[in-house]
Amino acid sequence: MAMAAPGEAASPRLLDLLRQQIRYLHYSRRTEYAYEYWVRSFIRYHGLRHPAELGHGDVEAFLSWLATERQASASTHKQALSALLFLYQKVLRLDLPWITEIGRPRTVRRLPVVLSGEEVARLFAALERARPSADAAAGRIPPAPHALLARLLYGTGMRLLEGVRLRVKDIDFDRRAVVVRHGKGGKDRVVMLPAALEQPLREQLQHAHALWASDRALGIAGVEVPFGLDRKYPRAGLSWSWHWVFPQASCSNDPRSGIHRRHHLFEGTFQRAFKQAVEQAGIAKPASPHTLRHSFATHLLQAGYDIRTVQELLGHIDVSTTMIYTHVLRLGGGGVMSPLDVLGRDGGTALVGGAGGFAPVGGTGAGPGVNLRHGAAAARGPTPGRRVEEPAAPYEVA
Repeated sequence: MAMAAPGEAASPRLLDLLRQQIRYLHYSRRTEYAYEYWVRSFIRYHGLRHPAELGHGDVEAFLSWLATERQASASTHKQALSALLFLYQKVLRLDLPWITEIGRPRTVRRLPVVLSGEEVARLFAALERARPSADAAAGRIPPAPHALLARLLYGTGMRLLEGVRLRVKDIDFDRRAVVVRHGKGGKDRVVMLPAALEQPLREQLQHAHALWASDRALGIAGVEVPFGLDRKYPRAGLSWSWHWVFPQASCSNDPRSGIHRRHHLFEGTFQRAFKQAVEQAGIAKPASPHTLRHSFATHLLQAGYDIRTVQELLGHIDVSTTMIYTHVLRLGGGGVMSPLDVLGRDGGTALVGGAGGFAPVGGTGAGPGVNLRHGAAAARGPTPGRRVEEPAAPYEVA
């Protein structure tokens, strides 16, 4: 890259232009980090060549390397492709006809991991038994509220970042409501405040207030406030109402501004404590903090709440996203009893199935019968008023 002449402003770097455009379009900070990562990887893969010098084959070579050598998932593949499309279309402003010809990976929707009620209780107990840090044990700082945060995520269906970013003003004890500000997609929503967490949250706010008072006495800068509100309301970050419900025990430098201030509880700290609790609870599932959100939605549907209510509580734009939990409810065959479990009953007579499981033909099984001898056509049930014919031999399937 050519050096700028004396008195001439240096042209901005590519990654700086990328960050400026992302912030101009008000994308989330996580999107900014992800796009920057993939653009860096793309440039390094091609030997530090400028992306403007690269073409269709170079982009597809990088994506092919991700899919074949790195064995990246379809979602990771799509994220990398989105970052490169953003780079060429929004940052470099190149109108390239081959951009639309790049193949998109096919996304396969996976069923989420869901914990049973008994597993959730064991997980909470393991988090409660977690040994506090040396500073917390000595009383120098309050203990990490990992158990309370986990119960809040399960009791409200919030995402982890939504939970750690809660402000004091967002909890309404009178209405028993929690306002989730600037969730995924920049949307706000209101969720319930579980009655069982009212007193623990009040105690957590007392710990947070002690840290807030200590910061004010020491003259530490206020907490971060969004969208430049610190210019419109310079003392907003110093106020108690804007303070974190789950503050970090120690202060740190803001990664963007460099200001030394108190941050909210680091999500990585909670994730490590959660992973240890899963192992201690003997849960043989790949559970993460987001699993509590999946369990919240599934258990509400099992309790009989309609899917529109669950959709609103989760903050989903499309109900089809919430419908994935109805597939979880059908795990195990939708409650249908396997013929293996009744094999040998009543001398191994032929069985018909219905809403109440399997029963011998002509028996007392609930719901319309299914003549297994007639295969898929009979699986739709007999015509009303017709007698179900007994097959020539037990389990004779066409």
